[in-house]
Amino acid sequence: MQPIADARGPTAWAITSGTHAPAEVRRLLALLPDWFGIESSVEEYVAAADELPAYLAWPAAGGGSHPVGIMLVARHFPETAEIHLLAVEPDLHRSGVGRALVSALERDLIADGVRLLEVKTLGPSHPDTGYALTRRFYQAMGFLPVEEIADLWPDNPCLVMVKVLTWPTDRPVPDQLTR
Repeated sequence: MQPIADARGPTAWAITSGTHAPAEVRRLLALLPDWFGIESSVEEYVAAADELPAYLAWPAAGGGSHPVGIMLVARHFPETAEIHLLAVEPDLHRSGVGRALVSALERDLIADGVRLLEVKTLGPSHPDTGYALTRRFYQAMGFLPVEEIADLWPDNPCLVMVKVLTWPTDRPVPDQLTR
């Protein structure tokens, strides 16, 4: 696949998609124990990476044999998608890697007619400063909190966030969306 360059700040990131990358999921999650410290959850993400397509972020200038960020995407229905996992090397947080990954996904989903993008993250009733930053990232990307679910994950409240994707300008808006 052709890399998609997304320049933000001093570094441009190239995004590739469509592969399965369980080894990269394992490697990146090992670097993020404050976010992914539950071993059974890590194993579930690695298993999911065998099934779900991955978006990978690479330095656009080259260099490095491993991606610096990864995102797994689930399609539950034709009109909706979910960010199942988003992980970025800790030294590169706030450098545009996550933004580049989500932006590339949104472009692909809009082109495919997807109207709604969802993500689940640790809810605000849990006092975790790292996940407070995660929620702020998603809000800055245009996601809105919908509901906090207390019993979806054992001992961790789940916040469901959604983003309405812009309908492609080259397609007519379906009647049911204009009512």
